[in-house]
Amino acid sequence: MKTLSKEQVLRLHNALLETFGGTAGVRDDGLLESALNAPFATFGGQYLYPSVQAKAAQLGFGLVCNHPFVDGNKRIGAHVMLVFLAINGIELDYTQEELIDIIL
Repeated sequence: MKTLSKEQVLRLHNALLETFGGTAGVRDDGLLESALNAPFATFGGQYLYPSVQAKAAQLGFGLVCNHPFVDGNKRIGAHVMLVFLAINGIELDYTQEELIDIIL
């Protein structure tokens, strides 16, 4: 399974801000680390999120809810979730409106 590094997520966040606007910066580095690591957590030797899809959902959810960035948390949560799925060979078919409904 392919993953995204913290540095890659930061670059994606900066690219989103350049495209759509917003204030740059990490609000809480600990919350960012938590959001990025949670999908790979285990208990009793078992992954809490065993599938690629479950990991992607937790990754997006964590970035949206932890609010680690000054701005653009919902945008980066959705984008990282979709990039994570794509690099692991999963492409979704959705409309812009469907994605907005899911994230908001």
